[in-house]
Amino acid sequence: MPAKIRLQRHGKKGKPFYHIVVADSRAPRDGRFIERIGSYNPITNPATIDINLDRATDWMMKGAQPTETTRAILSYKGVLYRVHLAKGVAKGVMTQDQADAKLQAWLQEKVSKIESKKSKISEGNMRSMKTRLEAEAKVNAARVEARKLKEAEAAIAATATEEVAPSAEEAPEAPAAEGEASAEA
Repeated sequence: MPAKIRLQRHGKKGKPFYHIVVADSRAPRDGRFIERIGSYNPITNPATIDINLDRATDWMMKGAQPTETTRAILSYKGVLYRVHLAKGVAKGVMTQDQADAKLQAWLQEKVSKIESKKSKISEGNMRSMKTRLEAEAKVNAARVEARKLKEAEAAIAATATEEVAPSAEEAPEAPAAEGEASAEA
């Protein structure tokens, strides 16, 4: 019974969430499994990976084969490096203390890379938010200017109708005067 370390899909349509499991290679993808060793959420940026490093290392040392995607996840979290160092300790190339020191240095470097990526993402989000707010402020200013222009045009039109209104009252008197003039003629 060859064991595989693979992903088991959960979550709803369009929003996947995976469990990292050790399963018999003959079992269906979302079917029976031997042990759940972690979870993987690809929706977040960067992806959220929670894994039990000790259990994953133990299964890798026992001969469980990861799938391609799971191999990338295990490599990202340092499980493959940990297995590599454990094999070196077993061969006598280095001591366990040296292997632990190398693993801790690698993990610290990895954490700093992840934190820098998160900060770059948040800075990018802040910059895009700032540019959107500036663009919105420009649009709002243009709307205010357009409203002031319309109000000014309406005020000019109102004063123009007030000036035209008295001449309109005088206009009916003028035809009457013409009618009187024609009657006199």
